[in-house]
Amino acid sequence: MRPLSIGHKIILNHTSDKKFKVGDFVFVKVDLTLANDVTAPLSIKEFEKLKIKKVFNPQKIVLIPDHFTPAKDIKSAQNVKIMKEFSQKYKIRHFYPPGRCGIEHVFLPEQGFVKPGSLIIGADSHTCTYGALGSLAFGVGSTDIAFTWAEGKIWIRVPEVILFIYRGKLKKFVTSKDIILYTISKIGCDGANFKIMEFAGPLIEKMSQDQRFTLCNMAIEAGGFSGIINPDKITFDYLKKRVKKLNFSELMKIRSDVDAQYSQIYDWDLTELEVLVAAPHLPSNVKPVYQLRHVNVDQVVIGSCTNGRIEDLRMAAKILKSKKVNSRTRLLIFPGSPQVLLEAQREGLIDIFLKCGAILCPPTCGPCLGGHLGVLAKGEVCISTTNRNFIGRMGDPDSQVYLSNPYVAAASSIKGRITHPQEVL
Repeated sequence: MRPLSIGHKIILNHTSDKKFKVGDFVFVKVDLTLANDVTAPLSIKEFEKLKIKKVFNPQKIVLIPDHFTPAKDIKSAQNVKIMKEFSQKYKIRHFYPPGRCGIEHVFLPEQGFVKPGSLIIGADSHTCTYGALGSLAFGVGSTDIAFTWAEGKIWIRVPEVILFIYRGKLKKFVTSKDIILYTISKIGCDGANFKIMEFAGPLIEKMSQDQRFTLCNMAIEAGGFSGIINPDKITFDYLKKRVKKLNFSELMKIRSDVDAQYSQIYDWDLTELEVLVAAPHLPSNVKPVYQLRHVNVDQVVIGSCTNGRIEDLRMAAKILKSKKVNSRTRLLIFPGSPQVLLEAQREGLIDIFLKCGAILCPPTCGPCLGGHLGVLAKGEVCISTTNRNFIGRMGDPDSQVYLSNPYVAAASSIKGRITHPQEVL
């Protein structure tokens, strides 16, 4: 058999086709499906049209109300009710009501739903996050989810694979958020259209699991089909308390072959990489933070499926400790899950946030998609650790959103303008 990348290996392991080439359509088995309170109701409506009496496997369906919860209005409350009733009707165990879940792409990995070598689809574009654990995970439409609930399979077109190799030693305050912003700025928001983005190299090998999640999360912002990292000891250490019967030697077989073929290879030394910010209105509109020091901010958001994990909150707390949020600025903090919130409480981070004047919010997507709990007014400016800064993404079409890592966001809340972390330490 010809040498394969990890993404193509996973596809091969999930189809009855003995061989395929890029561009072929293949029917693949699915290990896990997920949907949220925005996408699940439509999937449920389409599934009910099929007039079948059971789902393919109730253990392989996860329903997470995370976008508009706690319910912001009658419609969002009704959506959660639809999910709950569907779960009861089809004996779906993994429905998690608000208070028990949090943001889906933070919650599912920490609960052991994601395994290396698995193929996962979700009715949410940031499903690509799970590639950080060596799975092939990608977003699909609500009707695709409905079909998969019936059949347990889905058609895909075999994508090309781009390899990104990162080398060097990062400067202080440079994180994986800066790496992915740099990558998107180099290839563009369509530079990886329908391609698997495989991340590798010495910097990846030393990168923490939380940082890897951030990197893979924003593959979709480059148009990527998915983002993926070969599993290693860091992966194993993260999973061993979360996944039963995990074998390290078997896990290490789920890797790209040394001589695997790629459509493109980017090999970058990031030693000189600066702390970056994506300016409105594209994640590719990236500038060094010092070029934006003149930009005043009305709101700062720290959280989301991109940067709502415990390591992200630690970064923010390091900057905010013994300081105060600027009187012209509001700071909103969204822990990614109840588990992240509890850990932040144990470590004393919550005290730091509350004493500095931050608003502590529940684990939810909130303002990331302009949902609630932090929608922007006309003309307001926000710097956020979220993943998109499109026109109107967080509220009024005349508002502006800048994207950064947690260090920059926290520092900006203190100064009331876009700020390099070194300015406040």
